[in-house]
Parts: sequence; C-alpha cells; structure tokens
Amino acid sequence: MCGITGWVSFERDLHGESATVDAMTETMSCRGPDDRGSWINGPAALGHRRLAIIDLPGGRQPMTADTPQGTVALVYSGETYNFTELRRELAGRGHRFTTDSDTEVVLRGYLEWGEAVAERLNGMYAFALWDGRHDKLVMIRDRMGIKPFYYYETADGVLFGSEPKAILANPLSRARVGLDGLRELFAFVKTPGHAVWEGMHEVEPGTVVTVDRNGLRRHVYWQLETRPHTDGKDESIAHVRSLLDDIVRRQMVSDVPRCTLLSGGLDSSAMTAIAARQLAENGETVRSFAVDFVGQADNFVADELRTTPDTPYVHDVARSSGTDHRDIVLDSHALADPEVRARVIRARDIPMGFGDMDASLYLLFRSIREHSTVALSGESADEVFGGYLQFFDEEARRADTFPWLVRFAQHFGDDSDVLRPDLTAALDLPSYIQDSYGTAVAGVQRLQGESDFEFRMRKICHLHLTRFVRVLLDRKDRASMAVGLEVRVPFCDHRLVEYVYNTPWSLKSFDGREKSLLREATADVLPKSVYDRVKSPYPSTQDPKYALALQGHAKDLLARPSHPVFDLVDRDRVTRAAQHDAPQITQASRRGLERTLDLALWLDLYKPDISLS
Repeated sequence: MCGITGWVSFERDLHGESATVDAMTETMSCRGPDDRGSWINGPAALGHRRLAIIDLPGGRQPMTADTPQGTVALVYSGETYNFTELRRELAGRGHRFTTDSDTEVVLRGYLEWGEAVAERLNGMYAFALWDGRHDKLVMIRDRMGIKPFYYYETADGVLFGSEPKAILANPLSRARVGLDGLRELFAFVKTPGHAVWEGMHEVEPGTVVTVDRNGLRRHVYWQLETRPHTDGKDESIAHVRSLLDDIVRRQMVSDVPRCTLLSGGLDSSAMTAIAARQLAENGETVRSFAVDFVGQADNFVADELRTTPDTPYVHDVARSSGTDHRDIVLDSHALADPEVRARVIRARDIPMGFGDMDASLYLLFRSIREHSTVALSGESADEVFGGYLQFFDEEARRADTFPWLVRFAQHFGDDSDVLRPDLTAALDLPSYIQDSYGTAVAGVQRLQGESDFEFRMRKICHLHLTRFVRVLLDRKDRASMAVGLEVRVPFCDHRLVEYVYNTPWSLKSFDGREKSLLREATADVLPKSVYDRVKSPYPSTQDPKYALALQGHAKDLLARPSHPVFDLVDRDRVTRAAQHDAPQITQASRRGLERTLDLALWLDLYKPDISLS
C-alpha cells in the first residue's frame, strides 16, 4: 500500500521541477513511511511513497521497463491478489521478472495487454503509467473504488495523486471550493467523480483515464450489471462460502504482520473466523483488534440503532476462534482532542463530519499499527448482502430518494441545521439530492420479468454499492493510511459483489433477516450469540464527558468571532448547542458541534477559497 502522485506537462521539460514533485510526494509520507522515490523524464514526473507489504526489498518504485520504443514507468498503490497466477501466465508468454512483487506483475501485464490489464486484476489498486512509447499517461482505479485516486487538468497536461493534498501541493492547482463542493460535504450522496475541490476529479471506480497531447479520455472497464441468477438457495449459500474461503486466503498473503478488525457483528466475525481456521492449518494464530470506550460495556444504553454493546460478542468470537485478541479502549478526552480532530481532517482533506466515529477509527488504527501492518476489515458486507435497517424499512424502500437519508437525521442528527440560513438556501440540498438520486437510479438495469418489488430492492442494493459504500471505503482508507496501516476489504472482491448483487432479494433475506446468505454461509464458524445477533452499526461513545469537551472547544471558537467558519455556520445555533446541558444534549446538537469544529479546523489547515456565488 502506498501513495502515488505525478505531473504531466506536454509543453515543458519537468527536470527543473523536481522540488515541486518532491513536495507533492512528501504530502503522503504517512501512506508510505518505508521508502520514497521519484522519476522524471521530459514531460512526465512520477512520485511514490511506499508501505512495504510484499517483497520488501524488491518492490521499490517508480518501477520502469525499457522497450525499443521507449520507457514505461509505473507508480502503484494497492494489492493485486491474483498476482501469482498472472505472473505465471506472463512468464509463459516470455516475460522475465527480477522481483517477487505484485507491482512488477502489473507493469509486465500492461506491457502485454495494455490498458486491458485492468480487466485481469483482482484486488484494490490505483496506479498510473507513463507510456513513453506513445507519450501518454494511463490512470487506472479498482472496480469498487477501494483505493482513492484524483486528478486535476492543467493548461498543458494533468496533475494526479492518491489524495487531494498531493495535487494541492503543486502551484498550478487552486484550493477552491464552490457551492457544489459544499453540497457534497453536507448531502451525503457521494457523486461519482466529484472531489469537492473545484477543478479536481476522482478517477471513478472501474475506470481507465488516459491523457495525451490530444486531451483526456475515460473508459469504463467494469460496472455493476444485471444478470439472471439461476442458483437455488443451497447452491447460493455454498457458492458464497466458496468465494469467501478463496478471498480470505488470498487477502491474508503478506510479508508483514497482519490482523483482523473485529466488531462482534456478523461481517467481521465471519471473516475473522475463516481467517483463523485457515491460519490454524499452518499452526498460526490470527490477531484481532476491537474498539471500545471507557465505561461503555457497563453503562451501555440501547437505542433503535444499537441494541447491544459490541464487547461481549467480540470476546465470544475471540474465544471461539482462538484469536490473539486485544481491545483498544478509548476515553472521551482522546476522542475530543483537537489534535486528533486535526489529524483526521488532514487525512481526509475535507471535513466530513463523522465526529467521534472518525476519531475512534483513527485512534484504533494508530494503536493497531504498533502491532500489525495489514488488517482485514468487514467493511461493505452490509452493502453487498443487505444489512442496514433501510433495506427493511417500508418507508425507505418506497422513498424516491437515497434510502439511507430517510431516517438519517432521526438516527444521527441533522447537522445541516448548523449552517447559516442564507447558505442553506443557496445550497438547496433537497434539489441537489433529488437530482443526484435521479442520475443514480437511471442506469440500473431491470431483469426481464423482474417484479416491481424485486426491481425496487435491486435499485436499493445498487445505490448502496455505487454511492453509499464509497463514502465508507474512502473513510477507512484515509484513516488507516494516515498511520501507515493497510486495511483490506474482502467483501469488496468483485466476484462476490457481482454474484450477490444478482441474487434476488427473496434469497438475500430468505429467513426474513438481514444478510441471510452470509449468515448461513458462515454458520459453522460462528458462535451462536453472533449468529443470532441483530445488526449494530460502528459504535459511538455515549459518555457525556465527550459532549462536554465538544462544548468547551466550541466556546473557545465562539470567543474568536472573526473566524471564517462563521461565514458558513450560524453563530446563534452554535452558541445554544455550546450552552446546552451536556448530559441531555441532542444528537443533532452534538453533530452540529462536531461539524462546526471540523469546518473551523479545515479552514485553518487548508485555507480554502470558498466561493458562495
């Protein structure tokens, strides 16, 4: 896992710009603490920061291959889980390898198949190749968008990077955010290709972007497609289990210590149990880590979203699977620490407003990094198998909007209320969300003969797999890579996603519960307590000391009336939330405080040019 960046300028020789290329590269030192490298040749410059996972001495980058027609240079971030098979195939076609790294397999694969190499890769990746044979840049991103990838067109070329901060380090870019950027921050709809920063774009998942002297072109090599599902219940369950066994086995390959993230829910428990069984075949024990909060297990209060605390279920799995387990217990002081908040914002480059859930994820990963370099996560199983409440909520099912928004304010608090009324009117979030929803569902293909209900559920699944999950994948990547931890997501394997997406909803919920296919496919490795447990989201602290700390930080901010954050947020609303009795503070007020503090720190750190016209 690494950080990549680069600059292509067709009208100049970039040898004189090495200092700028180095500055772009160094913004991602956390993504790659083990090594750095750069490569400049005429109009092209590539930069790389490396987190060494496979072939520690041999995988240095940028990696080049000389051909009679010119040099091809690669910077690569991610993991290709089928690199062993591809290496064998390429060797049979006459390619010779000098390292054991998957990076060299991708480079040689491009020499053999060109841009079509993307269609052969199984993994998570974002990589760029400068093809000196044709003077063109090729940028490729994995199918599900697990690895981030951004670009910024210039007058004579393009800038690119794993994160916006790498691009913003180049003086040709501009740190400007307009109304659409602010809408993305508050609408929670994740428009494909949108990067919040004006002039900047994402390389969309499953897409190849090429840049040459004739301009920029995009080619989609993978997208969710509707296909008939012919397997019955038993065959579907067996196939899901077969895929999971293969996926976990592939993703446990590493030359550095690895572990699993364990929440005590179905997803992470199934993944941990499968990994433990596989490692036991070689006499190894899987490490597992869980997050908890001081006093949470003893003082937990159930609500509509979280009916049970995680810790008892975590420990059941750890005992059942014999993991080497450790709880990472966090206190409210650490969760509310402004320096932790600043580190999260630097990692994300934008203030997304997840509050203590962002802080706890960062602190969890920072602690794990002291013991492991690779972690497997249960992320995306809810989107793949249908695990969220909105999949079963009749109002959410029938709503002509993103289903997770139907009860979002009820469950998490409406933090858009913190904005100034004039800005709220200018943003017109309801119209933006409705337009985005219309675009999102327009391309969902209906199976011939599919009932209205099944098609409605197909659209809901599609929305979660192409919009909702990308918010969570980006969050997990940024928080983990900020501390140099590689997090792998087995449930995002495209073979599993394609197969389960095309199973009818009646199969996904054949027993009337969430994630029926996953539960039955892994029943033999799960403790009964976890098998019977109802879905519970990522935990959030209930300690009133956290809200009290937020109020203290908000009062400090209110004492600076000229701070630019008050051009965006309503000072009176912030004042009322800061003065509320902390133990009874509403979820909306708490989220409003978190969002305000995030925005203020973001403005301090990035000093963006905010355009409200």
